[in-house]
Amino acid sequence: MAFVSQLLLVLSCIICHVLIAGAASEQSYKILSTSSLKPQAVCSDPKVNPSSSSGATVPLNHRHGPCSPAPSKKEPAFEELLRRDQLRAGYVQRKFSKNHRGGGLQQSEELKVPTELGSSLDTLEYVITVGVGSPAVQQTMTMDTGSDVSWVHCNSNSTAGSTPFDPAKSSTYSPFLCGAAACTQLGAEANTCSNSECQYMVRYGDGSNTTGTYGSDTLALGSDTVKDFQFGCSRVEEGFGDKTDGLMGLGGDAQSLISQTAAKYGRAFSYCLPPSPGSKGFLTLGAQTGTTGFATTGMLRSEQAPTFYGVLLQGIKVGGEQLSVAPSVFSAGSVMDSGTIITRLPPTAYTALKTAFKDGMKQYPPAPSRSILDTCFDFSGQDNVSIPTVALVFDGGAVVDLDANGIIFGSCLAFTGTDDDESTGIIGNVQQRTLEVLYDVGQSVFGFKPSAC
Repeated sequence: MAFVSQLLLVLSCIICHVLIAGAASEQSYKILSTSSLKPQAVCSDPKVNPSSSSGATVPLNHRHGPCSPAPSKKEPAFEELLRRDQLRAGYVQRKFSKNHRGGGLQQSEELKVPTELGSSLDTLEYVITVGVGSPAVQQTMTMDTGSDVSWVHCNSNSTAGSTPFDPAKSSTYSPFLCGAAACTQLGAEANTCSNSECQYMVRYGDGSNTTGTYGSDTLALGSDTVKDFQFGCSRVEEGFGDKTDGLMGLGGDAQSLISQTAAKYGRAFSYCLPPSPGSKGFLTLGAQTGTTGFATTGMLRSEQAPTFYGVLLQGIKVGGEQLSVAPSVFSAGSVMDSGTIITRLPPTAYTALKTAFKDGMKQYPPAPSRSILDTCFDFSGQDNVSIPTVALVFDGGAVVDLDANGIIFGSCLAFTGTDDDESTGIIGNVQQRTLEVLYDVGQSVFGFKPSAC
């Protein structure tokens, strides 16, 4: 009987969507399993499909899920997570405010203005496992496209890192002297000298910070190795309480892993964020736009915030139908960010999106707003729900159909509005789930490939 009930639900939803959207040429709905919205205790191991076989690929997992090598025991409550996400988004958007020097997002070019602060760490949800030193010590590090300086815990008294890195036990570790080019390159993140050795400090948007010695060592990425990888050896930390071993910066400035490995991997990388904390994804260095299967669009950059990577939306489709929103509404651009959870849209676009989405969700009772999310539903008693498809239309015509888990977050539509239509938007990590998102920085191109993990 349960199967019959689910079949009748699906059939009724199909009829409902046909009546609402008409004879649409595109799929107008998706089926979402409500179990994916709940905490999961078992790690599933679905097939992952990285596009590049020539680069370096490492596992990527949700840090609060059962697939994480060091799962956190301090997962924040839903509303607290959204509060932290708002802090992260606010930090990113302030980088592009009119009060900052430079300008908004623009076509990519060589950029030289350093970023003064890192992003908020509290919303960094995804971790990778790499090896540092000789012999290699396995480190589980959060990854962040909104940070440049990478670092690992080197303080044996730290409660955050599970396996602190000890530079004295690595035969290939070398601290930078204060006059070294790598130390000078730190700019605002340099922190004077100690015994003639270069010191760094990164202060994050949530008030936490890390201080220590800036040096280099061998980095193992799967079966690949990167010699002389530059990173911070953190000796003093404030505001950290998670069980990760450090942070891997994937931003666009000179100190990031991407810039450091430009000769080896061509300033190109991609990742797939899994559909839920209970499944696996990947991070690949060396994937490039010549690989087939990607929908592509241009990459935008900013002189005032060279860390970040931008993209230009042109429209949104709901249930296969494009919303009546002028492309000019999106002219401020959007940051593609692995660390922000919820996508921020111009208010004009967001209002049109939620109105159309609610029209396709009339079979489910509305639920109270949850923090910044104001379009929520009551899925009580449902094993599977039918939701309207949502697709993002990017500059150049690339249409990216979002996974069902990239549309709903905690029983709510996983979008919110910016302060005004002139504010820079953000494409959050929920919307990126199951896509292989390619950052070909060398070619100034973004790519999107569906069903990669």
